[in-house]
This record gives sequence, structure tokens and C-alpha cells, in this order.
Amino acid sequence: MSLKKSILLITIILLIDQISKIYIKTHFKLQEHIEVFSWFQIYFIENDGMAWGTKISDFVSFISERTAKIFLTVFRIVAIFGIGYWLFDATKNKASKILILAIALIFAGAMGNILDSVFYGVLFDDSFNQVATFLPEAGGYDSLLHGKVVDMLYFPLFELDLPEWLPIGGGKRFNFFEPVFNIADMAISTGFIMLIVFNKKAFPKK
Repeated sequence: MSLKKSILLITIILLIDQISKIYIKTHFKLQEHIEVFSWFQIYFIENDGMAWGTKISDFVSFISERTAKIFLTVFRIVAIFGIGYWLFDATKNKASKILILAIALIFAGAMGNILDSVFYGVLFDDSFNQVATFLPEAGGYDSLLHGKVVDMLYFPLFELDLPEWLPIGGGKRFNFFEPVFNIADMAISTGFIMLIVFNKKAFPKK
């Protein structure tokens, strides 16, 4: 897989990701949802931190949430340069198609969420009890590097009551699959799964 094809794939994923996020942001209020099927909903939430809504400040108590947010966004930017170099090097050295495809997916997903984190705070006003406006006259809901990641894909496939005897979560209602995510998250997850499942093909022994 060539670098040009990788860039084309990345561009397509970024366009789908950003168009879907901008549409949701400008047509839905926060936590507004539409049931497409019983097992699939469009559910608008915003993620202020890492995966599953985790924040750096949850682990390092002496760092404020705003400082932690900057650290996270800067880390993501640095990481994307590393992933970009990995992709360039893999295509230059004619690595396996599986490896190049996986790296391209991870790069596209990471870039999609970075755009939210860096720019959405200044491009949109907030979505609390209102539909956000793109480029509002009064300014965005926050400053550069403090944007929130837009998530909207929700798959509540099934629910069940966990047995009381379970040491963790016993007696509680279990919802599978509970996380809400976006196209960028799907690209990242797919890339990592490919590296794990097709590890031998991605990294063939010479």
C-alpha cells in the first residue's frame, strides 16, 4: 500500500468523521438522542478527556483539569507526529499492507479527535440545552486546546441483571455495549485490532 493511497484513506476517514461531528454538534443538544434501531442510537455526548472519559487529573490530583487538558492535547499532537513518521517509514520500506493500513487507520482516528480537542472550543458555542452554532459571534465555549471530543454512536445491544454473588457489579444492571464513540474511535480501534489479530502478517520475520 503506497503513501498516496494511505493519505487518500486518511482523508476520507477524516472527512466522514468531521462531517458527522459537525452535523451532530449543529443539530443536536447535548445528550439528545434518536433511536435508529433497538440496538443502535445516535446519542450526542462530549468527551473532555481520554478514552471512556478518563482525565489525567483523575490520576494526578495536583494538576488542575484545565492544565491536564492542555497536557493531553499536546501529548496527542506529539503522538500524531510519531504515528505519521511511522506511516512514512513503513511505506518507504515497503512494509506489509496490513501494517500500513493499520497505521493509516490509527493516524486518521487520532487526527480526527485531535481536531476536536484543538479547535472545537473556539469554533462552536456550548451544547447545553441548545443546539450549538458554528463560528458564533460571541465566541466559542472555550479556548484553543480545550475543545471537547464529539461522540455519537451508541450500541445498547442488550441488558441483563448481574447475579448478586458476583464480587464486582453483582446485582446491578449490565448494559452491553455502553460506551458512546465516534468514527475516529472506530478507526483507531480497528487499526489496533488489526495489529493484534494479524500480528504475524503485520510484522513478518525476515
